[in-house]
Order: sequence, then structure tokens, then C-alpha cells
Amino acid sequence: MRLEAEFTTEPFRGEGEPPEHATAALEAAREAGLECDFGPLGTSVRGEREAVLRTLATVVAAGFDHGADQVTFQVRLEGRPAPRRTVSGLDALLAEVADELGGDLRALGRPEKQRAVRLLEERGAFEYRKSAEIVAEALGVTRFTVYNYLNREKD
Repeated sequence: MRLEAEFTTEPFRGEGEPPEHATAALEAAREAGLECDFGPLGTSVRGEREAVLRTLATVVAAGFDHGADQVTFQVRLEGRPAPRRTVSGLDALLAEVADELGGDLRALGRPEKQRAVRLLEERGAFEYRKSAEIVAEALGVTRFTVYNYLNREKD
């Protein structure tokens, strides 16, 4: 039986070189012989069940040892689609924040957009799949800007 795991180490850094915690976690998976796909939003690994399960603890340790403050996972049978949370919930959160801040999110100034991101994060908006891209579009900024706003709040 083969498994696929997706993991993300945080804090995100949307621009420049990937953070050390992300590359250390990737290297731990590679050293275990797993098939790896590294991307800006996370890493996917695939392999035999025992190898994947044994490696997850090593991946978590490598992330935390190199500066991560959170590591999130999804693990499933290889080839099964990842569960998707409904975007309508995210749309509702965007509408709620827009109403609270006085209207069109695109028309807000930078400080208000940062506040919008903070409010969305507090309300769980970034738990939705593809949320950074959707929020970025709603604000009229890039997803890298959204990640920078998120990182700024954690500093």
C-alpha cells in the first residue's frame, strides 16, 4: 500500500529563497527515499506506507529544529483526491470582512488590507484550499503579498 502526504512548514515566506525549515523538512523526506515534490505552498511525498509513516516524525523534527513554528499534514492513500473545503465558506468570510471594513476590499489602503488579512486569519479563512490565491484576488494583491501580511503578523 502506498501513501501520499502533503506537509507545510510555517511561517510562510512568499518571496526569495525558501526558509530553512522548509528545505530541512524536504531533505529529511528525500533522505528517506520518498518521492518528493517541493513547492511554494508545501511539499508532497509519496512512498510505501511504512516508509511514509516512519518519515513523518523525522520531517516534523527537521522543520522544528530549523525554525518552524508549525507543521501541518494531510496523509491519504496515494491516488485519492485531497478533500476540499467549500469555497462558499471563504466567500462568506470575505463578504463579512468587506462589510466590517466598509466595502470593496480592493479599494482599501495597505494598512486596511493588512487588517483584512489579520481578520480573515483569525476567522479561519486560511484553512480553505487555495485560500491565499482567493484572498489575494479579492484584495487586488499577489498571493506573495498575502503571505507577507501573514508573516508580518507573526513577527
